[in-house]
Amino acid sequence: MSYTAWLSFQFIFRVAACRLRAATALKHRALKHSFFRGRFSTAFAVAGHCPAQKFLAPFPLISALKKYTMAEVILMPRLSDTMTEGVIAAWHKNIGDAVKKGDLLAEIETDKATMELESYKDGTLLHIGGDKGAKINVDELLAIVGAAGEDITGLVKGGGSKTNIEQTNKEQATPKAEVTPAAQSKPQSSSAIDISKMEEVVLMPRLSDTMTEGVIAGWHKQVGEEVKKGEVLADIETDKATMELESYKNGKLLYQGARQGEKIAVNDLLCIIGEEGKVDVAAIVASAKGGGVIEQKTTEGGASNNKATSPASEPQPQTTNSPAVASAKEGQQPQTELNGRIKASPLAKKLAAEKGIDIGQVQGSGDGGRIVKADVDNFKPSSQPQQQATPQPQTTNPKPQTILTGQEGYTDTPVSQMRKVIAKRLGESLFTAPHFYLTMEINMDGAMAARAQMNEVSDVKISFNDMVVKAVAMALRTHPAVNSSWMGDSIRTYQHVHVGVAVAIEDGLIVPVIRFADNKTLSQIAAETKELAGKARNKKLQPAEFSGNTFTISNLGMMDVEEFTAIINPPDSAIMAVGRIKEVVVKKGDSFGVSNVMKITLSCDHRSVDGAVGAGFLQTFKKYLENPVTMLV
Repeated sequence: MSYTAWLSFQFIFRVAACRLRAATALKHRALKHSFFRGRFSTAFAVAGHCPAQKFLAPFPLISALKKYTMAEVILMPRLSDTMTEGVIAAWHKNIGDAVKKGDLLAEIETDKATMELESYKDGTLLHIGGDKGAKINVDELLAIVGAAGEDITGLVKGGGSKTNIEQTNKEQATPKAEVTPAAQSKPQSSSAIDISKMEEVVLMPRLSDTMTEGVIAGWHKQVGEEVKKGEVLADIETDKATMELESYKNGKLLYQGARQGEKIAVNDLLCIIGEEGKVDVAAIVASAKGGGVIEQKTTEGGASNNKATSPASEPQPQTTNSPAVASAKEGQQPQTELNGRIKASPLAKKLAAEKGIDIGQVQGSGDGGRIVKADVDNFKPSSQPQQQATPQPQTTNPKPQTILTGQEGYTDTPVSQMRKVIAKRLGESLFTAPHFYLTMEINMDGAMAARAQMNEVSDVKISFNDMVVKAVAMALRTHPAVNSSWMGDSIRTYQHVHVGVAVAIEDGLIVPVIRFADNKTLSQIAAETKELAGKARNKKLQPAEFSGNTFTISNLGMMDVEEFTAIINPPDSAIMAVGRIKEVVVKKGDSFGVSNVMKITLSCDHRSVDGAVGAGFLQTFKKYLENPVTMLV
């Protein structure tokens, strides 16, 4: 070998060795840092195990980096503290569409609300984890955004998880053992069922922050009936309201978990929707009763027993359908209403409520006239909206109970969900929070005169309670220490003012919330209070309308109660009890006259509010209410 040839060989050998060392070093760095998330494993497997001549091609790792560094896995985020899975309400981007940072990718329906999910990087949507209506568990693969044409096979197969991708690559690198005919023909004897991950299973959702179980107020669909996405399955009575539960998929109702009036705990089996003959109802029901996971036995042909007895499928008393229901079954139903219910997506209802739009006046453009987000955004109220007939609550005249003289007796009334929560939360409040009480008299002469003048020009009749709400909100802005919550290790002082107004209903008490009451006019407060009180009595309040209060008002003045003390409504630090307005004789100058006086009592949590702080709050409140003009400045 000549000297020149020997030098050439040495040069080529050293270049190959340098590239091999560089590839190996990059491989270890990629596995060490989570930024790479297992995406370079394929490229570096080549770098670490192939012969040196593989790296004599110009810059092979640069092309590998360019190919594998772009893709970004998006997992299903946890959008609420109780969320375990999300339902794809809508995709705003399709596979192949360009995506920019901040663009709306999808609408995710959680156990509490429908929320928008934005992209946090630029690229192209390469993969979606499920179609519209699909359920995806928290931290499972939702979407992949990367460069157009990028190979994402490993990411999809691994479900987006770094551990799964590395495991997939190990399986690909390890030679697979040959499967013998005996092992190939051996049937799988059993498999575990996790009903929470089954698309056909509908679990009892958590419809309020304090809900632990729901009562079936009524079924809109019976076993064997076809169900379409968006149709109401059942009315669920929670501890705070009766709410409609919509189906998020198409299919046939195969099983009901309870009859009307029965209770189902949160996350227990509510119903099963699927294709008859392809869903093992018996195994799912047994799994639900056995704790969520059982061994499913299959026959040699792979078929399984599909027979199960639904508690709600047993003979029930026949009910007479109203003409409206009968016509709905015949297909003669309005485009936007079904059985008296307006067909609208949860997001559309939420937007309409925030914008103060009557959802019944919006024309739907979705399937079957369903109102979607775009319809609310594009809605323009007409000058003369059509008057809709307001359904009157049905009233029954109970027969007087016959009481026999001289005989003892009693009646046990089952406790409603609302009454259970009232008993639990107020019991905890009274026996946990150290209450103290401050009572003050308010001269209402100025308020009565101002109210009469305001009602002459206001479109909505303003009540004294509306004036109390406004005065409380203004005083809370001056005394933020009262607008707080005891958190155990800290005191949370709120920067917003949400005033709850206690409303008595048949089953107990509920507190609709006037949000940002300090920024609203008296007319706005009056209109909103009347609307929320009507919804509360008809059990139509949505969770966002009875949660989030930072202060509560309880008014029994209309029932001729002169004064009383109220129990603090958690998590507030105070509650105001308002009594009736009465005429009293007072000394005015050298003579006597009549004044209108109202007594109010402030209950405070001594852990977060001191006596002097509470007294200062009442003095400011009194100033606003005795001279209402100051509330308008």
